[in-house]
Amino acid sequence: MEQEQRQAQNYENYPPDLQKAIDFHGHFCPGLVIGYRAAKAAIEKLSVKRAKDEELVAIVEADACGIDAIQSLLGCTMGKGNLIYKDYGKQAYTIISRKQKRGVRLALNPSVFSPSPAQEKLREAVFSGRASAAEREEYQALQAARIEQLLAMDTSELFKVEEKEAPPPPPAKIFRSVKCDFCGEMVREPRARLKDGKIACLACYEEYTRGW
Repeated sequence: MEQEQRQAQNYENYPPDLQKAIDFHGHFCPGLVIGYRAAKAAIEKLSVKRAKDEELVAIVEADACGIDAIQSLLGCTMGKGNLIYKDYGKQAYTIISRKQKRGVRLALNPSVFSPSPAQEKLREAVFSGRASAAEREEYQALQAARIEQLLAMDTSELFKVEEKEAPPPPPAKIFRSVKCDFCGEMVREPRARLKDGKIACLACYEEYTRGW
C-alpha cells in the first residue's frame, strides 16, 4: 500500500544519514526509523563506523522496513554477505564487530506500539483500500507522530539492549558455479542437487520429504 505508507511531510530537516536511509528505502515510515535507531545505537555502543567491507555483521530477524536503514547506515548488505536474515518475525537486530569480537542485540520493546482499537480500525481501513481521503490523511498524521516519538525516545525505552561477547560468523565465501542440466542456468555449487544423476538447481529439484 504505497500511497498509505508514504509520508507527505518534508524531511530535509532530519540528519543526513536518516535522509540517505529514506532515499534508499523509498519512503519514510516508523519501521524504517526503528532500524535507523538500532543502527545508531549499535554505532555508539560498539564505537564503529559504516563497514566498507565485512568489518561489521548484522543479523536481522524479520524482513521489515528497518533492514534498509541497517544496510544504509552500517554497510551490512546481502551482496557483501554481512547481512544475515533469520525469519523469526521479530523487530530485532544484532550487530557484531569482527575486530572486537563482540556485538549488541537490540530488540524492540513490546510497549513501544500499543494502538487503540480506533487506531487499529483506521489502519485496517487504509490497508484494505476502504479508507476515505480524510481517514488516509488521519493515518498519515498518526504515522508522522509515531516517527517523531521513535526519534525522541531514549534507546533504553525503545529497545531491550543486550551486549554479547561472541565470535562473529565466518566471512562470506565465494563458491564455484555449476550448470543446471535441466534449465541450463548457473547455480552455486553448495545449492546444487542431484536429480536422476544430473545436476539440478533448487528451482528444478523436487524435494522428497516424509515430514521429518
